[in-house]
Amino acid sequence: MTLRNPLSSRRGWLGLLAVAGLAVLPGCSASGALNALVPSNSYTLRADVAYGPAARQRLDIYLPLQRRTPGPVVVFFYGGSWTTGERASYRFVGEALASRGIAVVVADYRLSPQVKYPVFLQDSAQAMRWTVDHLGELGADPRQVFVMGHSAGAYNAAMLALDARWLGGAGLQPVQLAGWIGLAGPYDFLPIGNPDVRVAFEWPGTPADSQPLVHASRNSPPALLLAARGDTTVNPVRNSEALARRLKAAGVPVGLQVYDRVSHVTLVAALATPLRGLAPVLDDIARFIAQPRA
Repeated sequence: MTLRNPLSSRRGWLGLLAVAGLAVLPGCSASGALNALVPSNSYTLRADVAYGPAARQRLDIYLPLQRRTPGPVVVFFYGGSWTTGERASYRFVGEALASRGIAVVVADYRLSPQVKYPVFLQDSAQAMRWTVDHLGELGADPRQVFVMGHSAGAYNAAMLALDARWLGGAGLQPVQLAGWIGLAGPYDFLPIGNPDVRVAFEWPGTPADSQPLVHASRNSPPALLLAARGDTTVNPVRNSEALARRLKAAGVPVGLQVYDRVSHVTLVAALATPLRGLAPVLDDIARFIAQPRA
């Protein structure tokens, strides 16, 4: 891949400043600082839509302006060690996918310590339920429903796709997903060392079946797993690469991309317009979503 010089424009300098800001944030959350550089001419926004009665059961919707026929929809969950994060900080994700003709739902979910595992999975499943119930108004094709997440949000996405309990509790099934996309996801993280995550999963009482890796089976939806080779927060070998091997062994279509020039945080930040030269994250996601499916 040929990289553009990130310092070749004012936007490039601002992009690097945004990355510097991301690097010092606690947890796994991306920074709303990138949103100042995001175009607004590729989507229409419907903000603060309730999918449940709780204050954090809200979502934002990014509808692509150029789409004329029903197309794909992606429900996106952000990271933050299940303790931090808010949907408004991820406008750059909504814009990126909308610019490729993909409708996007960015959902909040309740966080630890106010709630513990599995409440954030139940919330995520309810956000999926809302999306499926509103496919018509989203201009979405029911055969093209995807779930995607970064870091802790990739865990949420993986559990919805791999462990039928969670979508089942919302009256859905993983087979209704056209696929799922995980960015730097923790899929096998017992024993737990991170103090915040210990609280979220009530370690050491965390059940073994809380781990996505154990749910990989021939019934799993197609997957795209993206990771940063130098990730020091979520080990890509133990998590993304191991899950890819498990899914492939079960006969599940799975793509794996491990990038060299991004970190745990800049992997998702590379979706933003000024940072796309860091890695072809958006291109790889759009290609996966566009693949023909039976």
